[in-house]
Amino acid sequence: MSATETRQRTPAIDTVALAPVVDQLCVDATALKGFPGGRMVLPSRDAVIRVVEDLRSVLFPGYFGTSDLNGESLHYFVGATLARALRHLEEQVRRGIAFAERHEFETCDHCCLFAERATKAFLGRVPDIRKLVHSDVEAAYEGDPALKSRDEAIFAYPGVFAVTNQRIAHELHLLGVPLIPRIITEHAHTLTGIDIHPGATIGERLFIDHGTGVVVGETSRIGDRVRLYQGVTLGAKSFPLDEQGNPIKGIDRHPIVEDDVVIYAGATILGRITIGRGSSVGGNVWLTSSVPPGSRITQAEVREQRYSHGAGI
Repeated sequence: MSATETRQRTPAIDTVALAPVVDQLCVDATALKGFPGGRMVLPSRDAVIRVVEDLRSVLFPGYFGTSDLNGESLHYFVGATLARALRHLEEQVRRGIAFAERHEFETCDHCCLFAERATKAFLGRVPDIRKLVHSDVEAAYEGDPALKSRDEAIFAYPGVFAVTNQRIAHELHLLGVPLIPRIITEHAHTLTGIDIHPGATIGERLFIDHGTGVVVGETSRIGDRVRLYQGVTLGAKSFPLDEQGNPIKGIDRHPIVEDDVVIYAGATILGRITIGRGSSVGGNVWLTSSVPPGSRITQAEVREQRYSHGAGI
């Protein structure tokens, strides 16, 4: 069959049939009326991810981005990369706040000032982020006998990747930046299967081994030197509702995990409970009540608990 015959036999798009479908898909565009000038400006997910990758190459210079560095080029690389990352971050933060608050993107002084202040404040926190992510690498090296070097953890461990993203996102979350922090953590979630909300507070030397299926909720608090294995959930036991039946936002509803706790694969810990310092929670445990420091919780112990009226669901 010739190319000419193929073109002749290819049916043209029926514009009469197309028009009503387009109308249906665009019906929600009336929501644009809620934006100044009918123009909606959003952050770019791709741009945010590029910022995070630049920040990762600053936190681990030589491992990501340019791999050929020496004493002379290191300062130039870190300075230039960090400046680029912050320039683009400021733009995305400005877009995020303009969208969240329905402000005019081009002319709003508030959005410009907010983005500038948030970005400068974030810059001041980068050294602390670096300290934390390097402590996570050290925890991985000390906690996994299969790890032959710290370099392997930096290059290849999904837990290190996901926690690095969360630490970056957490600082932006604390600064009140909308949308951007969640884009950052959900990017890591997509790649690693590890879901850590940017609002979660995490201490030094967190090691997530294997990692797939780990969930850490928004108001979780994790202390220092904590180890989590795959499939661990730090979740909410229930969702309190207001008088209109809507979930009440901003309340503490996730667990507190104190220092030196180990939580093994598949454990589910729900509600605003405390896992005391130095405790160990066994695999596949379902836990909805606090335990004192030094506890050893296994499936057999948990099965002795009694629930009523839907508690523990």
